[in-house]
Amino acid sequence: MNAPAVRFGAAALFLLLALPPARAWLEATMTRHMLVQIPLLVAVGVLLGGGLAARVRRALLTAAGGPLGGLTAAAFTSTYWMLPRALDAAVADVWVDAVKFATLPLLVGLPLALAWRPLGAVGRGFVWTNLISMLLFVGWLYVAAPVRVCNSYLTDDQAQAGWAMIQIAGLVFAAWFAALFVGRPRDAQRGAIGDNGLRPTPASRGQPLFR
Repeated sequence: MNAPAVRFGAAALFLLLALPPARAWLEATMTRHMLVQIPLLVAVGVLLGGGLAARVRRALLTAAGGPLGGLTAAAFTSTYWMLPRALDAAVADVWVDAVKFATLPLLVGLPLALAWRPLGAVGRGFVWTNLISMLLFVGWLYVAAPVRVCNSYLTDDQAQAGWAMIQIAGLVFAAWFAALFVGRPRDAQRGAIGDNGLRPTPASRGQPLFR
């Protein structure tokens, strides 16, 4: 998919989420608010970053202080919008909701898109572990809390959102674990033994026999 189409998709998704009926429906329950609307707003920023030219991406990443700066901004911003007080404020005040609509794409999704490859395997692992631990902690908090932590949502809705976050954390961990380890032995074997069943030689790899 070319860059203009990606940028158009980001703009279309953002406008769809900003429509009053869509916004009201997504924010009517804690589960949809936290686990549908917020991730989709982050996806807007990821799409936006993917639709930028390489030189623009490099310039923005440099301005953000490199991959670590972008990752820090994304971590703090996403953590803030998981707080019960932030959710309440977004539901009660349209201006706070507007700030949420601006910061999640620009300070979470876009920095992640810019920094993802430069982060390397260790940095990406930190992102996944941070996401999983945050989902588990907040989910446990919502399930175990004896009272409502969000004034805008009922206790049953709160517990439902908490269990959903715990389940999503498990799915994310399973997918990440599978991506890390499943298929690697096959790839290693494919590298050791060629498609024709023979072990490749330096010449077959296009490398000189002697250096």
